[in-house]
Amino acid sequence: MSARNASDSPAVVIVGSYVHDHVWQTDRFPQPGETRRAMGFSTGPGGKGFNQAVACVRQQARALFIGALGNDALALAAQDFARHENLACAWLILDHVPTAAAGIIVDAGGANQIMVNLAANEHLSTDFIRSHGARFAEARVLLVQLENNLDGVRTALALASEHGLLRVLNPAPMHAGMDAGMLALCDLITPNETEFAQLVERFCAKPLRAGEVAKLADAELHALCRELGVPSMVVTLGAAGCFVSHATGMLRGDQRDHYRVAAESTVVVDTTGAGDAFNGALVAMLSQPTHVAFADAVRYANRVAAMSTEQAGAASAVPHRAAVISRFGED
Repeated sequence: MSARNASDSPAVVIVGSYVHDHVWQTDRFPQPGETRRAMGFSTGPGGKGFNQAVACVRQQARALFIGALGNDALALAAQDFARHENLACAWLILDHVPTAAAGIIVDAGGANQIMVNLAANEHLSTDFIRSHGARFAEARVLLVQLENNLDGVRTALALASEHGLLRVLNPAPMHAGMDAGMLALCDLITPNETEFAQLVERFCAKPLRAGEVAKLADAELHALCRELGVPSMVVTLGAAGCFVSHATGMLRGDQRDHYRVAAESTVVVDTTGAGDAFNGALVAMLSQPTHVAFADAVRYANRVAAMSTEQAGAASAVPHRAAVISRFGED
């Protein structure tokens, strides 16, 4: 069955995952076989798609999230949080699988290790997604990730193509079943350096270590992006900021076809969900009815991501637009 919060027409449709996070803070990661005392524990909403949807609405963009839950207590928590955020949702509620959950360990430097059971997210039916085709017709941007079954992701991209939406894929986490046909359905992809290295190795047959991506010369990095064939790419590079690459003639308001955007200064507490904060903020800016230059959208998304690392949590750590503007101004 499904439920949807009442809302105005969405500017962004996000088809994705909900995962309930269980987070432990520690001074360092345990070694195999080692038991360590945690310095703190928290639990709350997460999942790439849901985090991105929360980031989107906190930047004052109208969004619809389409996802799957089990019929359990974690599902009730998800729905309560969405209502509190004024996030419109279409939930497929499943009796035969649980709501997804993750165990996350965060060390003293803010780095994390994550184990996740995707559960209901891998059963988001194509028929359920198609049943919301009218909402796609109302929107400007689609955002998808790879924490759902790939037939569901492909269905969402096909609906977005049918209705002329900007099709954005955050290829995370990388999926063995992802193919060139899926890339061909995208206008923009947003891999981090690990995912970018995996894409280059899989589709360009070129070995590349994740740790070397940020060190590549701009021209070389741009050339690799162009080999992947997606019109626009944003490669997020953590503390090194991000790299933007556009195909010739498709600059999306930019003056250059490739450039770097520096990371914002921040005191990191927890990097969990920072990439999701970036993606949600980016599509929020790209969905605006008035034109926003792509470089400005990326710069703003960088700021949201930076601020999200300053407190523990994923969805709950994403700053609201007012806080971002108060810190960085309107520019």
